[in-house]
Amino acid sequence: MRLVAFAPPGARSSPRLGQLTDAGVYDLTDALGSDLASVIARGARLAGVSGPLVDSAAVTLLAPLPRPSKIICVGLNYADHCREQGIEAPAYPILFSKFANAVSDPGRPVVRPRATEKLDLECELAVVIGRRAKSVDREAALEHVFGYTILNDVTMRDLQREDGQWLRAKGSDGFAPMGPAVVTRDEVAEPQRLRLRSSVNGETWQDSTTAEMIFDVATLVAFISRTIALEPGDVIATGTPAGVGHFQDPPRYLQDGDLMRCEIEGIGAIENRVADERPRIDDHIAAAGLG
Repeated sequence: MRLVAFAPPGARSSPRLGQLTDAGVYDLTDALGSDLASVIARGARLAGVSGPLVDSAAVTLLAPLPRPSKIICVGLNYADHCREQGIEAPAYPILFSKFANAVSDPGRPVVRPRATEKLDLECELAVVIGRRAKSVDREAALEHVFGYTILNDVTMRDLQREDGQWLRAKGSDGFAPMGPAVVTRDEVAEPQRLRLRSSVNGETWQDSTTAEMIFDVATLVAFISRTIALEPGDVIATGTPAGVGHFQDPPRYLQDGDLMRCEIEGIGAIENRVADERPRIDDHIAAAGLG
């Protein structure tokens, strides 16, 4: 099942929960409620649930989990991403976090803050936890997964280098576009064989597969749960493959108006346009007659 949060026609309508299909969106709100995180937490039965059909062209898709209690991200988790940097693969998963303020809708513009001139994208498979995981074995880890979605780990490369850690560079407002759907685990037979692609203005930047992961989904769930209890609705962003702008030759960064697209086989795609925060630093300089 492909579960989505959506805004129905009418700007004043409250977000609703639906099942995305080729025919349209089945509105499941009356049967399940409007909050996917609550549906996951209470272990609601999904089989046989249905509702009225809404034209998918008439709705706006929203982030399926707008306020996850935890977003745990994994750095340097693709072998090809390590190779493009000329570094060795890490011996164990490198973890960092984003806050809920970073979550954004799959079609909402991403604001490029005045603080950066080196904005980059990272297409990532995101894992949604379905039931509490604490010190689980790798062999049982996938039983705690509810499903999968896409997360764009937007990053300010200049701040990442200046700060020496990644919180501000990756956790700023709107820096985790998510969606378009959470695809339940039963529909993703092998999470380590999914093709990932990202593009900017139609030009491919990343094109890889989850087979390049150094630590697979099961290993990540088990590793994290050793010290951090994973709760229903928590999100794990599993890392990004080679091809990000920062490591191209020469480096390339996102500009005002650029259209980012992140796509993962079997899950779908999200598109977000870059919009500069105004005024930019250069605008201040020009206004002061210093340019």
